[in-house]
Amino acid sequence: MKNVFYKPAGAFAGDFIPFYKDGLFRLFYLLDWRDKDNHGEGTPWYQITTRDFVGFAEHGEMVPRGTEKDQDLYVFTGSLLEAQRIYHIFYTGHNPYFPKQGKPQQAVMHAVSNDLLRWKKVPEDTFFAPSGSDSLYEPHDWRDPFVFYNDQAQEYWMLLAARLKTGSSRRRGCIALCTSRDLKSWSVRDPFWAPGLYYMHECPDLFKMGDWWYLVYSTFSERYVTHYRMSKNLKGPWKAPENDTFDGRAFYAAKTWSDGKKRYAFGWNPTREEESDRGTWQWGGNLVVHEIVQEIDGYLVVQVPGTVDILFSIPMEMDVIPRKGAWKVNDGVLTAEAPDSFAYALAGKLPAQCKISGTITFGPNTRGCGIMVNADKDGESSYYIRIEPGRDRLVLDVWPRKGDLPFMVELERPIKLIPDKSYDITIFLDGSICVVYLGRKIAMNARLYDLKEDGWGLFVNEGSAKFDGFSVMTISPSTDGVSNISRFGLELI
Repeated sequence: MKNVFYKPAGAFAGDFIPFYKDGLFRLFYLLDWRDKDNHGEGTPWYQITTRDFVGFAEHGEMVPRGTEKDQDLYVFTGSLLEAQRIYHIFYTGHNPYFPKQGKPQQAVMHAVSNDLLRWKKVPEDTFFAPSGSDSLYEPHDWRDPFVFYNDQAQEYWMLLAARLKTGSSRRRGCIALCTSRDLKSWSVRDPFWAPGLYYMHECPDLFKMGDWWYLVYSTFSERYVTHYRMSKNLKGPWKAPENDTFDGRAFYAAKTWSDGKKRYAFGWNPTREEESDRGTWQWGGNLVVHEIVQEIDGYLVVQVPGTVDILFSIPMEMDVIPRKGAWKVNDGVLTAEAPDSFAYALAGKLPAQCKISGTITFGPNTRGCGIMVNADKDGESSYYIRIEPGRDRLVLDVWPRKGDLPFMVELERPIKLIPDKSYDITIFLDGSICVVYLGRKIAMNARLYDLKEDGWGLFVNEGSAKFDGFSVMTISPSTDGVSNISRFGLELI
């Protein structure tokens, strides 16, 4: 069984650097073997291409890592652009051994290509954070360059994840600005944005949609999450929307790109140590792609890309059996009344790769309702994908759990919830990966490791809810877990 959500064989995918050309999304990414003894230290850039985010062609190593004596032992995040028929990668060269030698740990480095497949490093273009007592920036945090051409200024701009030398240690994170006219010599300017909010603004990304500019970045000091800010002017101020994130804890370092019609966010769902729900989140995992949609007020929401959605096209039989509480079944609509209790119904077994979808409508004063997955036949253990109207949020819960934890730590998403309004919910399961979309507004990635049962069901906790049009879809066996490209009339190179 192959992953629907891409992961390199025998390794893990870190930050993705997207680029679109000639009908193909070219996704460069940081490859991590997590096996220093057999593969050595450091992370190179690899490349995959895709038209549909479920079928991928692998192109191997693009930017190789250096040695312990080189600046780019770790080839960390950067960006790609085309200028004068040449493709340019600007990336982070990271060497954790250099500070002890009195050298900067990080630098911006440059590579070029004529065909997007064969890349040549340009070491003479390497540059560092300015040194000297008058420099604004710390020398060892100078990474994740994002380069674009600023038409108004008639020059190239580079945004960098950096830290100021002064101020509260955990609030010195800023987005530095460098400018160039030739993509070789760079002038360091005052910070593009220095809000005094976070330790670091990793993987900065910038794009314009309609009248709005959007600044995207990821943080780890407050919480591990990808944020965005919005402004109608590149000079700011940068407004924080009510929900300033694309996803939660299990979706990180997201960068965006457009095919000219739609824009997508490319992030990764991290694994956990010892493949346990209690394990520490790890760096790297599997690719997850969200489609970004702009609402009338300029705020951004996310939904599942259509090609991922239609990959799951084979219906499975459902056999809904109420197990507790008052349930009514009428022409495929299930209604539960449990004003002061818990009600649930089991609906059959799930394959390892599947999609559960339908609509949920809850009544006034309902405390919770939603979907059970990896549930046992007696309802003694399950993951609960729970809508909580009173708190306007979606959470992932697990039963049994410690009594002092209201749900799985960090796995919650905000959404305005209104009684008697229908909310579409779609859940994708692929091995341990779980991706939930609710109300065509929010997404929540998660990992499900500990519970191994294959049942699923519906539940209501102190209230009432209607479940309409629910189905389970799986993938045609002919696809072997990835898209059958010919189904969409596509052909990868």
